Amino acid sequence: MTPAMLRKLRHDVWATEQLVAKCRALSDAQLDLAVPGTYGTVRATLAHVVGSDEGYLIRILGEMLHPREPWDEKTVPVEVIARHLAHVKEGIERLFAEGEIDGDRFITDTPLRRPDQKRYEMYAWVPLTQFVHHGNDHRSQIATTLSAHGIEPPDLQVWPLAMQMDASREGKP
Repeated sequence: MTPAMLRKLRHDVWATEQLVAKCRALSDAQLDLAVPGTYGTVRATLAHVVGSDEGYLIRILGEMLHPREPWDEKTVPVEVIARHLAHVKEGIERLFAEGEIDGDRFITDTPLRRPDQKRYEMYAWVPLTQFVHHGNDHRSQIATTLSAHGIEPPDLQVWPLAMQMDASREGKP
């Protein structure tokens, strides 16, 4: 049986993959579009989502997903974001390789923390839940930005993925 949280995180990655695919077809000028009230440009927001997803997984796994590739959110190429998203996808599968995650496991440190940074301790459910909330919020902001500039955003709801997977279909009369 597939854990429900794994299915949710897979949807998050799928939805971000849909945005990456859309962004590959956009010009640099379109990637740099923004609207008031959102995180920033389409490019910066997409980079922020993927970079944050990596951070949440590193915290939960207790190890790096890959060697860090620093980037500037304002100028990072979509292909670099896509490479990092592939690491996120792999990290999620690794995280659930042995089944359900113990949300009550206490995390005391992260491999990313520099000595001058504050140390945060938390239960594993916190970054897992933030992964879902944060991604949904910012993907919605990207969709809003695209729509406001006359660009049709992809449908990121669960329904299209479920239908692709034959997990949802029209019933027979």
